[in-house]
Amino acid sequence: MNIDGLGAKSLLCALFLAVSGCTILSDSGPSSGDINSGSTQTGPQYSIIRLTPEVVEAAGEYGPGGIAVTFGDKRPPPEITFGIGDVVSVSIFEAAAGGLFIPLEAGVRPGNFVTLPNQPIDTAGNISVPYAGAIRAAGRTPAEVQRAIVDVIKNRAIDPQAVVALATQNTSLISVLGEVNLPARFPAQPAGEHLLDALTRAGGIKDQGYESWVVLERKGKRASVPFGALVYEPQNNIWVWPGDTIYVYREPQTFLAFGASGQQGQFPFDMWRITLAEAVAKAGGLLDIQADPASVYLYRREPRELAERLGVDVANFPGPMVPVVYNVSLRDPAGYFLATKMQMRNKDIIFAANAPSVEITKFFNLLQVAINSASTSTGTAEELQLVRLYSHTRVK
Repeated sequence: MNIDGLGAKSLLCALFLAVSGCTILSDSGPSSGDINSGSTQTGPQYSIIRLTPEVVEAAGEYGPGGIAVTFGDKRPPPEITFGIGDVVSVSIFEAAAGGLFIPLEAGVRPGNFVTLPNQPIDTAGNISVPYAGAIRAAGRTPAEVQRAIVDVIKNRAIDPQAVVALATQNTSLISVLGEVNLPARFPAQPAGEHLLDALTRAGGIKDQGYESWVVLERKGKRASVPFGALVYEPQNNIWVWPGDTIYVYREPQTFLAFGASGQQGQFPFDMWRITLAEAVAKAGGLLDIQADPASVYLYRREPRELAERLGVDVANFPGPMVPVVYNVSLRDPAGYFLATKMQMRNKDIIFAANAPSVEITKFFNLLQVAINSASTSTGTAEELQLVRLYSHTRVK
């Protein structure tokens, strides 16, 4: 096999281009160029956003779908009304004896009133009052039922007044279930209570606060937040309404780290929230012989309104969530300050891209293996000469 100098160089160039342009060199993920191009052949499209102080501030205003966002009504719960199955007590007062309920011969009494036996509200939503008949109670407040009774008997009794009270509350209940110490359904408080108050009545949560999530269901709507969001973000500790269901479950918040980080895998927050800088540190930092500090990426899906605020053309992304890749340069000293302000979210992905020089290093390591193999094999002198020529070719 005879190869002249020009032919060897041509073959070497072709070989280098073939090697550098194919997947013969293994990678732990996409290159920074691939990511920054914003294109993909198989997965969904995404948008690249450079991390700036304005971006960090905007992202911080959109938490993981807080309860306060889903249930925007900040008012206290409405006054508790009677429901079918509630047991009520009724007392009727008259101004003097000799009326409808107090006979003339009643003599000395502690008061001119009569107390009716406690009775449940029937399936029609009514209670029975002597001389008044069926009085609608379901869906009404005690004051409304009192006025209804007085309106019916006022022409027959002497200046009557009625007092209606809830004896046994079987409706207007709040359910607290899941990972709490005393799961139960209990009556709503007339004065109202907040989410943390309801959890306290259920004996508190079983697990660590940073591993617990709280779900609130109300009238077909649902929202969940980490337990810490109720404590550290008081706007999420909203009023509980009668009929609400609160469910507590354990799910440690985690993130994934890939690429040129000290460690790759899934990592727990171990607190209710952490920053991007803390997450990179938990993953072992960046490998100084491999990572490109300017190419650290954070993958997540953001609400459509936030993506639009950040300048993304959301017309290209159907659905309420938009795939976004944030890029922070840790080569820039200011990047560390941004990373300490950028809050991580559950299931975020961090990817640290390789430095361009790493690919060249991989290439020459592979080449050295070929040289050693050729030196110890029974290959021809011409083949060995070609490999050696290849190893001395400079790649610019």
